[in-house]
Amino acid sequence: MNLILVVKQFIMKWWGKFLVQLPVAWEFIKVWLGKFIAWRKRRHIRYRGLVWYRKIVNIILTGFVLFLLYLFIVDINFLWLFGKSPGLRSIHNPNQSSASIIYTSDGKVLGKYFRENRTPVTYDEISPKLIKTLIATEDVRFYKHFGIDIEGVFAALKDMAKGRSRGASTITQQLVKNMYKTRNQYSTGLFGYIPGLRLIISKTKEWTTAVKIEMFYSKKDILTMYFNTVDFGSNAFGIHTAAKTFFNTTPAKLNYEQSATLVGLLKATTSYSPIAHPTRSKERRNVVLENLVKQKVISKHICDSLKLIPIQLNFSEEQNYDGNALHFRAYLEKYLQDWEQKNGYDIYSDGLKIYVTIDSRMQKYAEEAVNKQMRIVQKKFDDHWRGQNPWQDENHKEIVNFIEDIAKKTKAYASLSVKYKNHPDSITYFLNLPHAVKVFDYETGEKEMNLSIMDSIRYMNRFMHCSFVSMEPQTGNVKAWVGDINFKFWQYDKVAQSKRQPGSTFKLFDYTAAMMQGMSPCDMMTDKSVTWKYKEGNTEKSWTPRNANGYSLGYAVSLKNAFAQSINTIAVQVSQIVGIPEIIKCAYLLGIQTPLENKPSTCLGSSDVSLLELVNSYSTVVNEGVYHDPILVTRIEDKDGNVIYEPKSVQKRVIPYEDAWLMTEMLKGGMTEPGGTSRALWSWDLFKYNTDFGGKTGTSSNHSDAWYVGVSKNLVGGAWVGGEQRCVHFRTGELGQGSRTALPVFGMFMEKVLKDESLSKYRGKFPTKPKEPISRNYGCHTVLPPDSISADSTALDEADTPPEDVPASNESGQNE
Repeated sequence: MNLILVVKQFIMKWWGKFLVQLPVAWEFIKVWLGKFIAWRKRRHIRYRGLVWYRKIVNIILTGFVLFLLYLFIVDINFLWLFGKSPGLRSIHNPNQSSASIIYTSDGKVLGKYFRENRTPVTYDEISPKLIKTLIATEDVRFYKHFGIDIEGVFAALKDMAKGRSRGASTITQQLVKNMYKTRNQYSTGLFGYIPGLRLIISKTKEWTTAVKIEMFYSKKDILTMYFNTVDFGSNAFGIHTAAKTFFNTTPAKLNYEQSATLVGLLKATTSYSPIAHPTRSKERRNVVLENLVKQKVISKHICDSLKLIPIQLNFSEEQNYDGNALHFRAYLEKYLQDWEQKNGYDIYSDGLKIYVTIDSRMQKYAEEAVNKQMRIVQKKFDDHWRGQNPWQDENHKEIVNFIEDIAKKTKAYASLSVKYKNHPDSITYFLNLPHAVKVFDYETGEKEMNLSIMDSIRYMNRFMHCSFVSMEPQTGNVKAWVGDINFKFWQYDKVAQSKRQPGSTFKLFDYTAAMMQGMSPCDMMTDKSVTWKYKEGNTEKSWTPRNANGYSLGYAVSLKNAFAQSINTIAVQVSQIVGIPEIIKCAYLLGIQTPLENKPSTCLGSSDVSLLELVNSYSTVVNEGVYHDPILVTRIEDKDGNVIYEPKSVQKRVIPYEDAWLMTEMLKGGMTEPGGTSRALWSWDLFKYNTDFGGKTGTSSNHSDAWYVGVSKNLVGGAWVGGEQRCVHFRTGELGQGSRTALPVFGMFMEKVLKDESLSKYRGKFPTKPKEPISRNYGCHTVLPPDSISADSTALDEADTPPEDVPASNESGQNE
């Protein structure tokens, strides 16, 4: 009420002032209006006394002055009647939407962000043949006029009087219309709402702005801006994109027949599209070629020869998400959002050059490795579950309403619920109604099937998924990023966004914390059953984890061998000594950012983390205990080439050099120790390139999540394999453990990287001599009794089996 009273008082106050001033204003208007009327009477009397030819001159001069006055009041938007016109600032700095281009570290174009797919070019990058073709067709007097073709205007008026319609817009006027959108963006004045006047006003703005442009820009500049702004259809804005889209060439290489096709499109991009209407497009192209003859650019003989040539397209319409590293590019967009908001940039329209750390060769190898391995995994998964639905609980019973619950989260269900509110039978009917739908397929990428919404959910949830990321441990530069098996159907990124239980890959933090407390790789511990008693609130609980093979060896082994074989009971004993809070603290130091649960099972990887932060943590160890954030972008330049962003990469030591050295030796033990879970890497051609390897496998409960993080001196890579839903997984470790599903992705990737001579910098052995004195023993090598290791070197993988008195759970991983 108080606010209303204040507003009312304010209005009354100013309304009172207005009423007081109104008589004064009216007297002022009357005086000047009287003077104007008196002046017009004198002019009229004088005009009546003129001889006839002076009257004509007077009419012409008066009309010209009035026309100039009209142009002026339209340009200044007098009394807000005509709408805003482009000002000098807009002309000097036109707001042109251009695509931002992503460049890989090896100089390849990875992709673009755009609303209008436009990449500007310079005048020298445009074919002279294209320029001549445009001028001959759109504006033959382009080099003679000042933005308005007076001869063309009178010719258009003459044709209009005869009932024929023709255009008189110059290239400069068309540029104004394309660049400043004068027919919609600026026609917002009061007169703009009157249909007839609206067109006249917008045309006037084109004239005035065209003259301004001619005053400030050369003809070359105008042609360059025109070719950079014009829309050629098929999502091709500007000549650079059009040349690539229709002919897979550059503007500099366009010949006469290609130029004629593109210029012909300008009359109507849909009607003369060579894709939608090839015959009509060819006819229009030939008309443009005839224009070249009329302007004596080419001879009649050459024209006739060119007209016989069919339109030879190499068409490829570019989309935002074409090409490789699609999940990376989607994540990069989110990664840059805060920077954009703080600095006032828009990657979709500002024409930026974004230089990323991804290497195009390594990205290709990573995508090939994921695709090859996941075809194998999927075949095994389909055979494993043949005749059954894989969404089952820990008791191997199908989960009731699993598909129905997923369906309720779909847009289709939401739409049907609104349309058939209180009619659940109708919703069910349409959810189960078959129709043509595109689904993922390994052979073709996608295929069309006749499925209901419910059946398509069943189909898509039978797929296993995978992610992979690789980075340089010394720099943090991310070199390859595969977010899932397919971007079109699964856009949720599983490198940085998805978080799952890491299983025994988390043991890196258990043992690093132990090294930081003075333990050494050669310390001995007995593989025996362990019960961990603890409190959860006021409740006394106990946890008795077991090894993946279901039994304990019963004798002492070194910590190096226990880590290599992924012996759960020894990892738990180490964790009891160190303490879960210290392990969590160590995980945060090395690179984990996701909050971790302070409970015993965390030591065996029951708390969710992302693949990116896990791989970065392993990189910290390989980088001698020095941490840095993962680097995705090396620099960003604006459209003029000015560097506007460079990462602030701050490296800091987070664990002592000696502890990092010892943990690197522990990781190498996965390859050298008997029973080591990384020994499966010997199956790939990795060891003739003078390169060392280490790593750690991981598998969560029920084999829901399978992991492998592999390390070498100059490159660290990690893979995750699992179902979209945690209840979708293999039922046996032989099929579902990390060494069987995730490790091969790393092996295939590294095999191709090491084989590539251009990537030879990623070869290399770990140092044999430390930079600093190491006070603890790490050179021990285990010799185990023959019957202590399974013939299968990966049999002692790391999936924890819950105690008999605690039911397994898909969500908890290692159960308490």
